[in-house]
Amino acid sequence: MILWVIIAISFGFIAGWFLRQFLGQKKLAKTSEYAAKLINEAKIESENLKREKLLEAKEANFLAKQKIEQELNSKQREAQRLEKQLGNRELNLDRKVDILNKKENELNQLTKNLNVSKEKLRNEESRLERLIEDENQRLEQISGLTTEEAKRIQIQNILEKAKRETALEVREIQEEAKQKAVQEAREIILQAVQRSAVSHIVDTTVSVINLPDDEMKGRIIGREGRNIRAFESATGIEVLIDDTPQTVVLSGFDPLRREIARISLEKLLYDGRIHPGRIEEVVVKTREEIGEKIFEFGENAIHEVGLHGIHSELIRLLGRQNFRTTYGQNLLQHSKEVSSLAGEMAGQLGLDITLAKRAGLLHDIGKAAEEYGGGQVHEIGAELAKKFGENEIVHNVILTQAPNDNHEIISPITVLVRMADAISVSRPGAQKEMLESYIKRLSSMEQIALSFPGVENAYGIQGGKELRVIVEHSIIDDTKAQILADNIAQKLKEETEFPGQIRIIVIREYRAVDFAK
Repeated sequence: MILWVIIAISFGFIAGWFLRQFLGQKKLAKTSEYAAKLINEAKIESENLKREKLLEAKEANFLAKQKIEQELNSKQREAQRLEKQLGNRELNLDRKVDILNKKENELNQLTKNLNVSKEKLRNEESRLERLIEDENQRLEQISGLTTEEAKRIQIQNILEKAKRETALEVREIQEEAKQKAVQEAREIILQAVQRSAVSHIVDTTVSVINLPDDEMKGRIIGREGRNIRAFESATGIEVLIDDTPQTVVLSGFDPLRREIARISLEKLLYDGRIHPGRIEEVVVKTREEIGEKIFEFGENAIHEVGLHGIHSELIRLLGRQNFRTTYGQNLLQHSKEVSSLAGEMAGQLGLDITLAKRAGLLHDIGKAAEEYGGGQVHEIGAELAKKFGENEIVHNVILTQAPNDNHEIISPITVLVRMADAISVSRPGAQKEMLESYIKRLSSMEQIALSFPGVENAYGIQGGKELRVIVEHSIIDDTKAQILADNIAQKLKEETEFPGQIRIIVIREYRAVDFAK
């Protein structure tokens, strides 16, 4: 059995080996056939690729050759164009050379003619010099002067004429500069005035107290006049009681005392207890309150003009100015206005605005310092300013405010403050001008204008700062109008007094009238 198994296995192995050899040879044959097929296909594909590349190379070569031929043709055409252009230029050059030759010939001919003309001119000049010499000899014989003397006289006359013309020119320039300076100064002042317009309170010498009824008059008077005497003794103000219904008048030249009296009397009327003891008590208390109010007025004035760092005593004196007047103008309002005007003008001129305002505010400080003794108020004010730490310019401004003062002016700010002071006091209504004198002055201005022949009407306007004169056109022509304005201005200067300046406007009007019927 085992033998048969071994034989079967051997037979199977041998059969398997032959089968494998058979299959291997068959597969190898198929593989060789497939490889030959692939090689043939590759050969065919390579041949096709080779033919395509050859065709592409031939085409590229053809295109490059065509492009080179085109460029070559273009360059040949450009060379032909340049050659033609060069030929044209050569022709032009030949023509220009011909023209230049022709011009040269003409120039030579002109030079010859010019030389001939020069020779003729020299001959004419020689003949003219001989004629002038003969003429000079005859003139010397006639006038008795030599040629040098005549030249000297002529030069002298020319120099004098040049000097006169130069002087006239200089004068015109000076007049023009002066007019420009005046115009600019006016503009600066006008701008300062326009920006600094403030309301003025014109105090009077009396204060009016309204009463609730006429029975209060008897209580104010008191038994046998004790109350009114006590009130007048305590305040220094006279109490005027008349038939005017429900009214009592307080009269006194000192505005501060009058203000204390007014407030005290109003308190007494409100309280109802009016007797000598109560009157003294109320007046003392009111005087203390006014003292505090004075300092408040001074501080408000400083804040209003934008200053700081002023000594408290100067602030108190500024507050006292609220109860002082100068020619009817409230002194504190005047000082504030001068401060604003001076500051505005300093700003226009590029000066120290703060210093100008400070000097303007304190320029009348001495007028409220009566407790510091007698003497000139400006000297007292200057000493107080120096004592309380103000600098020398403020001191100089205060000191030079006095009329006819001879102290040296050390700063332009001093001049500005004086100008601002003059503007403030000369403005119509700033100082209390009596109505009658004001109307009288305007009337006199109009009468002066009406006194000239040819003047129909004259009107003083703008507070007497302008006089408009209407003339008859048949008598006053345009030329005479300016002369009339000058004559009226001159007569106003001679016969009237006025602050500032008056503008005279002469109006000449012609009206042609007709009627359509």
